[in-house]
This record gives sequence, structure tokens and C-alpha cells, in this order.
Amino acid sequence: MVTDSQPTPRRGLLVGNYCHDVLHRDGRVVAETLGGAASFISVILDALSLPFHIVSKVGPEFAYAAATSSHPPLTIPTSRTTLFHAHFGSGNPDRFLNRVNSCDPIRPDDLPVQTRFAFGLAVGVGGEILPETLEKMLEICDRVFVDVQGLIRRFGPSDGRVSHVALSESGFLHLLPRVAFLKASADEASFIDVEEVRRWCCVVVTHGEDGCEVFRKNGAFRAAPFGADQVDPTGAGDCFLGGFAAGIARGLNVHDAALLGNFFGSLAVAQVGPPKLDSTLLQMVKDEMQKRKVQGIPSLESRDECPRIPKPHEQDQFYASLVTAKDIITRQSQESGQILLTSHKVLEQTTNVKAIMLPLNSVCEESIPSVDGKT
Repeated sequence: MVTDSQPTPRRGLLVGNYCHDVLHRDGRVVAETLGGAASFISVILDALSLPFHIVSKVGPEFAYAAATSSHPPLTIPTSRTTLFHAHFGSGNPDRFLNRVNSCDPIRPDDLPVQTRFAFGLAVGVGGEILPETLEKMLEICDRVFVDVQGLIRRFGPSDGRVSHVALSESGFLHLLPRVAFLKASADEASFIDVEEVRRWCCVVVTHGEDGCEVFRKNGAFRAAPFGADQVDPTGAGDCFLGGFAAGIARGLNVHDAALLGNFFGSLAVAQVGPPKLDSTLLQMVKDEMQKRKVQGIPSLESRDECPRIPKPHEQDQFYASLVTAKDIITRQSQESGQILLTSHKVLEQTTNVKAIMLPLNSVCEESIPSVDGKT
């Protein structure tokens, strides 16, 4: 795991299954790859030198043991790795998703015992996070970040087609007052009643290229987006959550953490698969984070208080520093001929299954119908 010269922070806990993902375009398989939100978030946490323990389950046929060797999953001999098929059409930007196989759920006794964690991330994609598992995480973690997709997804009995139910019907609603942050995409937000849920916990809604909004009981704010030449949007929401959680764990205020999440989301969409992060860029980002660090981890104990919104010049300063760092590395890469893949290049590669690996975090920001057929 990556380390730096700063004091090692307490460990985090990342809970969610790795997956096998298969991408279909116009009825043809164009990619097979490692999936699951945990596979994206682990890249960001490692990049920002945050130690963590992962709890993830796979079957004995799991194909990505080498890629996950730094954070190995639990192998369940009697189960199969969770498998998703995502279907795209050239004339339709939306996609639909089927869960073909499902590994065992993650249960409370799968979590480490006699250990307390600084933060936890509950990031299920295939129904593996149970209410009792989240409750155990809330007991052993100082602060828990939850991706709502792991709570509200449901799967068709015959074809595994993914849909959503209202959060109020999910079986998790009673735990929200103990959750620190609940992340949702703009589409998922319609299933959680943001105005109600913000009374209990901080809600972060991502809007893709338009940045994100943060909602608390007595206030809300929007964090600005970062420009990116979009190549593959898959995993952007996961990388956002990884950056946001890392920012909070490293002592940033909530607004700066939201900017950091947007920053890593923009890096994710600019290339195919989990982002390949330049070490020089990462050091520049960590240096800026250290300058912005508040004393200790921001306190969110009072549910009645909205996090302090930095003054405009403070917001602009951190945003500008991240933009500058990104521009410097981009310019250096261009000058050395190491230009990131362009959309044209990716289009060419889609004709060769071996040439493109698109990690699908099992549908991130696209619209998924509710169980009653509504979108």
C-alpha cells in the first residue's frame, strides 16, 4: 500500500463485493473486466495513502486475483463471483443491467472483530450489504459513508434485471440517523426523498459533469465540477466517493472534500477503466490537502448544524490549486508524447475485445427503472 512521510492515519473499512462485468454493445460482447465499486474506490484510497481493510467475497472462478492481490477478497468455495451484464445500443445512450450470478452476502461475522476503524465505506452493488451488516459497520467505525445503490437495488427473479425501490421500503431507513454520509446519483436521488433524509444524515448527490450537491438539515451547497474529455463514465461515482471519503478522513472540511471527489471523478471519466493516476499529480494533490486540512476530522456530531461553507475566495483557492495541478501534469504528458486516450482512440479499440477493458461498476450514473417500471 502506498505510504508517505505524514503520520499514518487509522485504517478504514471498505465493504462490497468484487464482480465480473461483461459489456454488450448492439448484442455483441465488447469487454469483460473486473467490476464492483470496491475495485474503483480502493484505487483512490491507495493513491491518497489511506490504509484500509477490505471485505469482499468472490467465488473460486474469480478471474482477477492478480489485480486485487493488494486487497484480496474472501473466496467462497460454494458460491460464484457476482456477475453483471450491461447492455448498450448505438442509438440509445441508456443501458440496462442484469445480475447473472450473485455471490454470498457479506454478513456481520465477516467483518473484523476486536478492531475499530476511523471510517467505513458500505459500497454494495449486487445486494451483498445486509441491514445487519451495515449496523455492525456503524458499531465498529467512527464514521460510515454509504452508497445508496447498495441499499435500494433489486433484481428480477427470472433475468436479474436491476431496478430500484424507495429507500423507505429498503429495510435500511432506521439506520440513517447513524450514517455520516449517504451518496446518490441524481437518478437515485428520486428514490430516497432527499428533503426527508437530509434531516438525519448528510446527503451527497452527484450530477456528473455538473458537479455535486451536499444537503444537510439546515443548509445545502453545490461543489463545482472539473472539466474532462469524457472517454468512459463508468466508475465516476465510485471515484467521487473514494475522493470525498478520503478528503474527510484526511481532515478536509466537507466542501473541500466534495471538490476532491469531483476532481477524482473527472480523472475517472477521462480514461478507460480505473484511473491510472500520475504520481507527481498525486503528490501535488496531497500537498494541497495538507494545506487545507482542518484541525482533526471535521465534526459532524450535531445533526442540526450545516457544515461551514468556506468563503468564496477559500473555495476558489482550493479549486484553482487542483485545476493547476491537473493542467501541469496534462501539459507535461502532452509534451512527452504520453497523451491520454482520446474518444476516437477508444472507438477504434472497441472493435478489438482484447484491446479494451471497461470496468463497469454495475451501472453507476445511468437511469435504472424502479420495480414498478417507473424511471
